Amino acid sequence: MPNKSRGAALTIFAILLALMAVSNFGKPFSHNPGVGFVFFGTRLSGMANLIVAPIFGIILSVYVYGIFAMRKFALPIGIFYAAYVILNMPLFILTYHGSAVMQEHSWAYLVPYPFVAIGVSSGAAVLLYRRKADLA
Repeated sequence: MPNKSRGAALTIFAILLALMAVSNFGKPFSHNPGVGFVFFGTRLSGMANLIVAPIFGIILSVYVYGIFAMRKFALPIGIFYAAYVILNMPLFILTYHGSAVMQEHSWAYLVPYPFVAIGVSSGAAVLLYRRKADLA
């Protein structure tokens, strides 16, 4: 019988992804105009943010459940989400380079954020891939 233990790293990644899901659910309700879901490099607002942010919150919630339960469906969601994050980062920088949006954040945030975002999303997908025989 395969070992279905997630291990510490996958558990930590799942918790971090769960926090991201909660953040996505909250984005439509922020009163700060600088808070909005970033979809393919564009920060959303209004109705687009109200629709897209919760959709990604649901996707991440299902993904987190899949990681915690070590389910097979978590792997394709993880690959999709990791690819999305890797694509979204440079698109955001290209879209807002030199604009007021980039000036809203300090370099202490802007420099490590891509490493953390890509590291968590890709790290979880890689670990799931390595453990695909253990997924039910």
